Amino acid sequence: MSEELKKGLEGVLVAESELSYIDGDEGKLVYRGYTIEDLARDASYEEVLYLLWHGRLPNRDELATFRDDMAAHRDLDDDVYDLVEDLAAADEDPMAALRTAVSELSAFDDDADADPTDRDANLRKGKRITAKIPTIVAAFTRLRDGNDAVEPREDLDHAANFLYMLNDEEPDDVLADVFDQALVLHADHGLNASTFSSMVTSSTLADLHSAITSAVGTLSGSLHGGANANVMRMLKEVDDSDMDPVEWVEDALDRGDRVMGFGHRVYNVKDPRAKILGEQSEDLGEAAGDTKWYEMSVAIENYMAEEKGLAPNVDFYSASTYYQMGIPVDIYTPIFAMSRVGGWIAHVLEQYEDNRLIRPRARYVGEEDREFPDFDER
Repeated sequence: MSEELKKGLEGVLVAESELSYIDGDEGKLVYRGYTIEDLARDASYEEVLYLLWHGRLPNRDELATFRDDMAAHRDLDDDVYDLVEDLAAADEDPMAALRTAVSELSAFDDDADADPTDRDANLRKGKRITAKIPTIVAAFTRLRDGNDAVEPREDLDHAANFLYMLNDEEPDDVLADVFDQALVLHADHGLNASTFSSMVTSSTLADLHSAITSAVGTLSGSLHGGANANVMRMLKEVDDSDMDPVEWVEDALDRGDRVMGFGHRVYNVKDPRAKILGEQSEDLGEAAGDTKWYEMSVAIENYMAEEKGLAPNVDFYSASTYYQMGIPVDIYTPIFAMSRVGGWIAHVLEQYEDNRLIRPRARYVGEEDREFPDFDER
């Protein structure tokens, strides 16, 4: 057994997966053989879920049935809704609220007592969890802001229904399409920290709800899911400063501050998802008659590339895209969870199919051969 220490498990192979492939040198992302560019352009989020969970794209009838099944599970049990209302009244952090609510969903799931490795039961549970997370996020946000929650609609697709519940207004086709594409782009991304935590949990033969709750908790950290919210806060600071974006970045770097949204553990070039979202950010700005967020982002991107050799990741352009859609900054990470839950579930299904308890070792570097003292000698 190798004694080489790999902090953060960087570069360590721990599993085989058929779900997503990343080429960090070429800037390539693939879900089950399909490029992210093709999926973002041509596939809905529901199609991508079906692909990740079943290994192939659905035909028309399969997709219609899948969408209807998902839509039928959007409502929350009254007790879950009451919990969300209490968390909103307490002004809980949005990701903490989501983590708590997802955990409670298991109490009202018809398959809660099924064997943790029962694939069919997990697919049913996965549909329910995925369908209800947008309802939780939208209801929490509205209640916290002093508004009434909006009941989900079954006639809208996954993306449009969330925007409807969030704003109490049916989105136009452009906004619905942009948001659906954002969900597709975030659906899976290899063994990132939250996905890995879901696999560690499921490797103990804990149930699907436990695995997804673990993943939500992991995603809440600022080094993972919280990055896009921090990007938007940075852009707003630049805007409020009345400084040129490049000048602001130079000043921030001189202070030793980090410029958010750059660099990636896997990509050595521009994140392919950032390219797609950058185009969406520009289009949204042009449609609104104000492209300042996009122009500011491009100026910062060009400076970081030329001076630091760093390329933007997906968080850099998802920030301005969401902001221009009127989405509150502090729910960017819950929206990330809304999308990534599809990948989490797919990886947990894989883990259950060929399970081995995930149990790495640590190198002991503490003291040795200490004599145990009596109380009087301590």
